[in-house]
Amino acid sequence: QVQLVESGGGSVQAGGSLRLSCAASGRPFGEYAMGWFRQAPGQEREFVAAFRWRGSGTFYGDSVKGRFTISFDNAKNTVYLQMNSLKPEDTAVYSCVAGWPAGLTRVTTSSEYMYWGQGTQVTVAS
Repeated sequence: QVQLVESGGGSVQAGGSLRLSCAASGRPFGEYAMGWFRQAPGQEREFVAAFRWRGSGTFYGDSVKGRFTISFDNAKNTVYLQMNSLKPEDTAVYSCVAGWPAGLTRVTTSSEYMYWGQGTQVTVAS
């Protein structure tokens, strides 16, 4: 069983930065991936970023490329999402995920992830 607990959300002005953290209790086995999705009110869930264990690389949604960076602290079993140059359209609930996407092309698909955190609100004011 894996439990994910996010922290670091909050309110920020456009152009500012936030860092989200996701502490995982337990670790998925095998070729798992961890990452972030977000969902704004009235909108579909959107892939933000993910990494696949054992060096398969990092993945980013088109809307955050060049602004967000995902990283993992192996010693702390924690994944981070550094968000820079934030825009009002980044406002959403951000959820940490872990699971076993069936191939690299499935890393961006929310249904591939078995474990979800409770979510943390990020609000970017214009």
